[in-house]
Amino acid sequence: MILISSLLARTAPSRLLATAALLLGLSFLASCASTPSQVVWLDVRTDAEYAEDHIAGSAHIPHEEIALRIADLGLDKDTEIRVYCRSGRRAGIALAALEEMGYTNATNVGGLSDARKLED
Repeated sequence: MILISSLLARTAPSRLLATAALLLGLSFLASCASTPSQVVWLDVRTDAEYAEDHIAGSAHIPHEEIALRIADLGLDKDTEIRVYCRSGRRAGIALAALEEMGYTNATNVGGLSDARKLED
């Protein structure tokens, strides 16, 4: 906890919200990793878009950072991952990266409005 507090103290205010959201997402996904039937929602939009609106409990990794950060979530390669963005284009790019990395149960569900229709 001291490490996290130290990190947050040195973080620029504009990045604090994104950092807090990431920590919450990581905490949520850590609990999902032990529950194979749990669906993981992955928002691949920008920090600003995510801050404006997102599916509650979704993880957030901008699409251009997927290859660098997906392993941080600690997911099994067969975890069900539903990827969304604004229109589906960036989710498609992220999906291709996930598949290339060996994730076998990821789906591009399109935009945020499409994802909301699929929420359980």
